[in-house]
Amino acid sequence: MKLIFATGNLHKLQEAGEILGPGFELSSPAEFGLTEDIPETGNTLEANSLQKASYIHERLGRDCFADDSGLEVDALGGAPGVFTARYAAGDARFTDNLDKLLYELRDVPMEKRTARFRAVVTLIIGKEVKQFEGVLEGRIGTERKGNGGFGYDPIFIPNEIPDHVGNDGGGVGNDGGKLVPNAKGIANAELPEGGKNAISHRGQSMRAMAEYLRSIGKE
Repeated sequence: MKLIFATGNLHKLQEAGEILGPGFELSSPAEFGLTEDIPETGNTLEANSLQKASYIHERLGRDCFADDSGLEVDALGGAPGVFTARYAAGDARFTDNLDKLLYELRDVPMEKRTARFRAVVTLIIGKEVKQFEGVLEGRIGTERKGNGGFGYDPIFIPNEIPDHVGNDGGGVGNDGGKLVPNAKGIANAELPEGGKNAISHRGQSMRAMAEYLRSIGKE
């Protein structure tokens, strides 16, 4: 099945292809000549995800999906939330966002650094609109760890990880592999790509979308 993923981030496009697996052919808007920034002016992840998918569908008239995700830190009242990608404001890089978050939590003990990644995917296929949600619970570490992933992955410590993680996800995901407590405090950025995809908020929401498409015979 051919779908346009409303993103200009090639890492996210590759990650989505790995999560969805065989049977899906993903393209970016740029491959169809749509290179302008896609607006995100909503106050919720659901609104932003729908706005981005609708923007692509209205201009290209093709089946598409979009995601919006955010990091919600309990000690900060749910911030940065919808401002996750621009937390440090201005032309901030993600290193600036990490620096700001670590600074904001500098006096917060580990047991109160609970947080979650939440993702909402909006699928528009024909005239039908469906949304799928994924949540990854964890906490914010006190320092950066690992070289993988992107965004806040170096400081996000998931509560659970696959019991045997390989580059293909170690059998965790659609086939019901086992998750175990993250006793060593491994950060997302220390997990191999397949292992992170197996537990991630984005992976959960996209696998739910893939399952829906299979259920209606679209794959």
